[in-house]
Amino acid sequence: MDLVKWLFTQTKIETMIAYLSGAMEFANDEGAGWRKEVTYWLGKTLGHSVFNPVLESEKLVKKYGAKSYRDWKESDIQKYTNFIRLCVDRDIDIVRNKCDYLICLWDESVMKGAGTHAEVTIAYESNKPVYLINKLSIDNLSGWIMACSTKIFTDFDSLKIFLSEQYSKNID
Repeated sequence: MDLVKWLFTQTKIETMIAYLSGAMEFANDEGAGWRKEVTYWLGKTLGHSVFNPVLESEKLVKKYGAKSYRDWKESDIQKYTNFIRLCVDRDIDIVRNKCDYLICLWDESVMKGAGTHAEVTIAYESNKPVYLINKLSIDNLSGWIMACSTKIFTDFDSLKIFLSEQYSKNID
């Protein structure tokens, strides 16, 4: 093995990992669209990777044969609850132990769910930065969520400018 190959195998390349938090259950397309765009931008611009809960949930659906899990909410509440518990446990573990920061889209669709609230709180409790894109009027944004957020933005462009300034030093 030549020196370059040996050095490469000895060097652990670490990349920052963002968790993409936001509504799924009550969101259009489960929030897949904005997550796809942010994933592409983070990878291309900053070299960061992501945990995308939409894709992670799809993996669990396949693994556990739960294609019709949404129907279980009415037809078999215990089966539904057990499957959702797998998703909750996985998301908590990722936020607490596997990501470096959290990007959260806070809009009307988070109001009926609970996962986004929990993810923001767990990230805060774990001392991980929470970058919140708020699409509600400020008087409708919870003080709790505000307190858990490291920085609040009104749009993705402002977030991207901030992240470029904050993390571009990591790719030099």
